[in-house]
Amino acid sequence: MSAGKVVRENPARSDEVVGSVAAADAGAVDATVRRAGLAQRSWARRSAEDRCAALAAAAEALDAERAELGRLLARESGKVLADAQGEVGFAATVLRWYAANAPALLRDREIDDASGRLLRRRVPYGVTAAITPWNAPVLLALTKIAPALAAGNAVVVKPSPLSPLAVDRAVGLLGEHIPEGLLGVVHGHAEPTLALAGHRDVRKVAFTGGEAAACAVAAASAGALSPTTLELGGNDPVLLLPDADLSDAAMDRLVMASFATSGQVCMAAKRVYAPRARLDEIRHAYQAAAARVLRIGDPLAPGVTLGPVVTAAARDRVDALVQDARTRGARVLELGSVSAETDLARGYFVRPTLLLDLDDDAPAVAEEQFGPTVPLLAYEDEDEAVARANASDLGLGASVWSADEDRAFAVAARLEAGFVFVNTHNRTGMSLRAPFGGVKRSGHGREYGDEGLAEYVQTCVVHAPAAFRPGGSGSPPTAYPA
Repeated sequence: MSAGKVVRENPARSDEVVGSVAAADAGAVDATVRRAGLAQRSWARRSAEDRCAALAAAAEALDAERAELGRLLARESGKVLADAQGEVGFAATVLRWYAANAPALLRDREIDDASGRLLRRRVPYGVTAAITPWNAPVLLALTKIAPALAAGNAVVVKPSPLSPLAVDRAVGLLGEHIPEGLLGVVHGHAEPTLALAGHRDVRKVAFTGGEAAACAVAAASAGALSPTTLELGGNDPVLLLPDADLSDAAMDRLVMASFATSGQVCMAAKRVYAPRARLDEIRHAYQAAAARVLRIGDPLAPGVTLGPVVTAAARDRVDALVQDARTRGARVLELGSVSAETDLARGYFVRPTLLLDLDDDAPAVAEEQFGPTVPLLAYEDEDEAVARANASDLGLGASVWSADEDRAFAVAARLEAGFVFVNTHNRTGMSLRAPFGGVKRSGHGREYGDEGLAEYVQTCVVHAPAAFRPGGSGSPPTAYPA
């Protein structure tokens, strides 16, 4: 059962087809979910240790394919090769982390005391859905697959049609180490996405992506009364405090926090707030760092750190934001260098830029740019910086940069964000033990850490009150608990 093909071109050479996958219709989604449900029952009966041993073996298989899988990912998504291969390697690390930690986290908890006997069990939902975006497709699929399978669930993955190929290959590699049908994948656009999210046999939906798609997915899953985990966009503020370190290492880290994956990262540093007294100093340091670390070109070319954006529409949207900034009187500073070996006109390339002298209501400040441009904004004092940082409907990430760690933590506590980095931002600040997710319109639920596993289990209880145990004193039939 298919609805045609999903064909993916290379964003760096748009006339080059990387590959295609069969698109699923609602019938194919139903068949995949049903196969997953049958496989899940026996998988859930296996011990957590046994399940996790299989996942550890699957991680080795994924890691062994890092080079070739990363190359495929770079060609279909536009991520630079080192970034794409690093993503595959980290996806295997996520799988290993849950394989190592899940058995202890899933263990039953029992209390037997004067109040009675209480058993808390953590049981899987059944079939879960993982609906993933294009910008980190392998990693964000494994961020859902790993805890779900460790907990005893089945998973059906629906990748973005803009990067389906590497996910399809990764799912195939993992499937060689677990029961047939337990991990499925369906491809396509809106039809299979909504069919999966609204399927009555799907008991949990995890989604990463944009707000419009999230609303559609949430509405479909609500029809099936399925709970959701939603990790949505962010407009992450960076607060450089007056004592922030402007060393080369710190500034290189800050620049890449904005421009890794051409700025197409939900937790990228998207608004940089600098104390007015140090604004020129910070601008010069930022430009110098960009000259060191940003080189735009073909993702497969040596030395390139910045590839194209994912589609022509994405290129045009970022270009429009920058042009709007110009019309508002902003200074637009081009950053980094261009690889001489790359024909930029052949792909969806956007020159990275730093925007100066913008007001907070400019679209390039107020909206998530999701591309290689970032505004640098001056503030007078800490209260003003915090208020402006919080003046957004989004609240995924943020960062505070200061030589005084205690001060940084105090400012961080005032920010409306699900994850606040200190003296770094984006992937360099992540930790597998640290739960990640947003507040406000950036979503709900958490990934990574203990909380990431908890998203895929339900707490079920067995309780024997002391009053009704053998030898207990009993109580009136209408009594409330003591």
